[in-house]
Amino acid sequence: MSTAPTEPTTAADPLVATSPSRTADASRVATPRPDYRLWAEQVLAGRDLTHEQAIAILRSPNEDLLAVLDAAFLLRRHHFGLSVQLYFLMNAKSGLCPEDCNYCSQSKVSTAPVPKYNILQRDKLMAAAELAAGRQAKTYCLVISARGPNEREMKAVEEIVPEIKAKYGLDICACLGLLTAEQAQRLKACGVDRVNHNLNTSESYYAEICTTHTHADRVQTLHHVRDAGLEVCSGGIIGMGETHDDVVAMAMQLRELRAESIPVNFLNSIDGTPLARTSELTPQDCLRALAMFRMVSPQSELRISGGRELHLRTLQPLGLYAANSLFVGDYLTTEGQPPEADYQMIRDLGFEVTGAAAAPHSQPADTHGDSASCDGEGSCGGQGGCGGGSQPLPVPVTEKTATRGIGDCGTGGCGG
Repeated sequence: MSTAPTEPTTAADPLVATSPSRTADASRVATPRPDYRLWAEQVLAGRDLTHEQAIAILRSPNEDLLAVLDAAFLLRRHHFGLSVQLYFLMNAKSGLCPEDCNYCSQSKVSTAPVPKYNILQRDKLMAAAELAAGRQAKTYCLVISARGPNEREMKAVEEIVPEIKAKYGLDICACLGLLTAEQAQRLKACGVDRVNHNLNTSESYYAEICTTHTHADRVQTLHHVRDAGLEVCSGGIIGMGETHDDVVAMAMQLRELRAESIPVNFLNSIDGTPLARTSELTPQDCLRALAMFRMVSPQSELRISGGRELHLRTLQPLGLYAANSLFVGDYLTTEGQPPEADYQMIRDLGFEVTGAAAAPHSQPADTHGDSASCDGEGSCGGQGGCGGGSQPLPVPVTEKTATRGIGDCGTGGCGG
């Protein structure tokens, strides 16, 4: 995606206001400038953001950044208040994937040194659930690396999900790769609440990042998820060489699919993958992308996902003026910042973590213990989730001791 701070296009649009030129030449004719807040007000009134307006947001100059975020925050606050939802990720099967997704360190074309193991046993999955509950999570994300789940993996999920929900009261989001209609129905029947399957990029660009399955395959899985009565979690990855048009096309398609949750990843170009050293994102690019997704899908949960620490850097707090959700802790094959840094960031903003699950049949887990450690074999991340309600922020935990050797969440598109 181009990162040059070019001026937005200004084709005839009743929502474009004019302002004095930003050049020192006073004699220069005033140039049209978007009124981003007016666009947000129109979205609140029921008008969809257009493709052209979305492009204008992505191409807006850096001096417009606060105005863009102000517009996004108008929508974020209307639908989500000052709440921040945290997600907890469990990498239940790592590596061993037959797909050739160029961004992924677990794909068959990657030479990155990542843990490789089949689906974990019950004790490790339950230990990660305990850690999620102890961090006041609401949603436990169960991820496998695969084209799609085999029968053994389906049965493992069907057995563990009811136990996790009964003991810890956690919602479950499953990311298992491509699904059949029958598999989606089985996930619904065992208690899964939501399925993640990212579009990752536009239909027209998809063949540039993967050839072992198609964009249409991913869309079909999302239709199976919706038809089974499950919520849809689907997003993408920014910074894979796509254009602004590709990013906007993906955002518009997610709006059409009515995705309840949209994770936005920023490519962490891992050595050993075909996309190593390809990302050229700036913090401003990332913030403009988050604002655009919020304005395209104002009622969807918008999550800042993989790569935020690397690309947003010191501007991470500004991302929460558009997004209302975070992964905290590590990712599938890359490290995140310590959870206590995220908790402090949320406090400093005056926001609050909401929707922590109440464990129905057990006492809250001890977040200072290391019971979730998977002795170098497993892979729970440090993510927590949320819905409605308000809870105080968790007591800071030591991520590196609590989950050393467990795992992390990569840049989007897990599980095929």
